Amino acid sequence: MIQKYSERSESNPLLKVINLKTNFYTESGVVNAIAEINFSLNQGDTLGIVGESGCGKTVTALSIIRLIKSPPGKIESGQIILEGVDILKFSRREMRKVRGKKISMIFQEPMTSLNPLMKIGHQISEVICLHQGLSKAGARNKTIEMFNMVGIRAPDKCFFNYPHQMSGGMQQRAMIAMALSCNPRLMIADEPTTALDVTIQAQILNLMQKLQKEIGTSILLITHNMGVVAQMAKNVIVMYAGRIMESAPVEDIFEQPYHPYTIGLLESIPNLASVKAKRRLRIIPGNVPSLFNLPTGCKFSNRCAKSYSKCLQEEPPLVSVSPSHMCKCWLYV
Repeated sequence: MIQKYSERSESNPLLKVINLKTNFYTESGVVNAIAEINFSLNQGDTLGIVGESGCGKTVTALSIIRLIKSPPGKIESGQIILEGVDILKFSRREMRKVRGKKISMIFQEPMTSLNPLMKIGHQISEVICLHQGLSKAGARNKTIEMFNMVGIRAPDKCFFNYPHQMSGGMQQRAMIAMALSCNPRLMIADEPTTALDVTIQAQILNLMQKLQKEIGTSILLITHNMGVVAQMAKNVIVMYAGRIMESAPVEDIFEQPYHPYTIGLLESIPNLASVKAKRRLRIIPGNVPSLFNLPTGCKFSNRCAKSYSKCLQEEPPLVSVSPSHMCKCWLYV
């Protein structure tokens, strides 16, 4: 029996997003950036959100932490339930108490997220003073402790460094220290390894896994790198044009993907067999459509080799293809 998402039950997750819809009002018209998406994240787990650039991953994260700039953005409807409470109903003042303490975020580019005019240590101490009520001396000690935890060398010296005096890897470690300084229940990591070389990427991912085990923080990991997802995530959501196309445990996504878009993403990843056979990697034809001009019906239909007449006319629902696997495709309805 096929079940729609709304008919499935989840057992007290830390975070539950229900029918979240976010629009942007521009001079060219209304952009539906997030179209009524649903997902949940349990305590201590990692949920990966993957997809091409422009598919709505970052807008989803900013909607959850209530940092959508208004205007032009607006969260139109839905619920964001954190520990049983809908934080969409919170005032701005109430949300300031949630950010940093219950939900923290590692932004994509640390150099653009850190204040270049403030010393790194003072930026983190400020967060600790605000949410934990410590004195300046206590906050400084806590900051140095966090620097040690994330593997920053000479933490006493780095406390007084400006962002430009640190490497990209050290800046990202400082961002992680800031995100974890108040022991948040949920950490949102938006492309945390994009600007880093492969060696530093591995160090940052290992560090996040280590700290997650020690602190018990849940992670919402946003990336376009399927290799990062394979290493970090327990469950995966595949997004396209502001919609969830497929969601499943990470093993199912890699072993038996259903949606043609997910299959295309996986086939575009280099592997040892393709290198030995000197085969060209498969690509998904075309580009992510403009949100001003989305195709009628399934939003992936104009790039899908398996689309047929119904795909062009009507958007499919997100349905169960197995007890833990959801897919938004007419091939399985």
